[in-house]
Amino acid sequence: MPQTLDQHAFNIERWHEVSSDPLLSSLDHRVETDCYGHLVMTPPPGLDHGGFQSEIVFLMRTLLPKGKVFTECPVSTNEGVKGLDVAWITSGRLQNARRHNLLVSAPEVCVEILSPSNSRAEIQNKRALYFQSGAEEVWICDLNGKISFFVGDSSGKQSQSTICPDFPAQIEG
Repeated sequence: MPQTLDQHAFNIERWHEVSSDPLLSSLDHRVETDCYGHLVMTPPPGLDHGGFQSEIVFLMRTLLPKGKVFTECPVSTNEGVKGLDVAWITSGRLQNARRHNLLVSAPEVCVEILSPSNSRAEIQNKRALYFQSGAEEVWICDLNGKISFFVGDSSGKQSQSTICPDFPAQIEG
C-alpha cells in the first residue's frame, strides 16, 4: 500500500497528542500507534535488548561518522507510528524527514532488536513498512546478537550491509 500524505498528516497529529499526554509520558511502556491512531503499548525491553541496542549504537557511531544515530526513534508508516530501536540517518535526510518530533520518512538504516514476544510476522511486517517509508536497509538483531541485513526491498538476507560493510554480523550485548 503506497504511503499517503493523509496518513502522514494523521500520524503527525495523533503523535502530537500522544507525546503531549502527561499520563502517557509517565509510563515506562513503549508506545506506538496503529493506522487508526489506537495506542499499542508494550513493556520496556529487557536487559539484553538494551545491551544490544547500546552496542549497535556504539558501532554505528564508530563506523558511520557521517550520520546521526538515534534510539527509540518514532517513524510514520502506512500503519501508524512505529518506534525504531536504532536508526542511522544522514543529516540531509533528517532535515527533510523531521516533523513534529517524528520522522515522516524512514532513516537510511532501521534496526529492530528482537524481544522474546516478537512474532516472525510482526517483524516481517515492520521490515516491509520501513522499506515502504523509504529505508535503504533494515537490520534485525536476534536474541543472540546475530544481525540479519536486508538491503533494498529484498526479501532475502544479505551477508553484509551495503551502507556499512564493516558492521559485524554478530555482536555482544
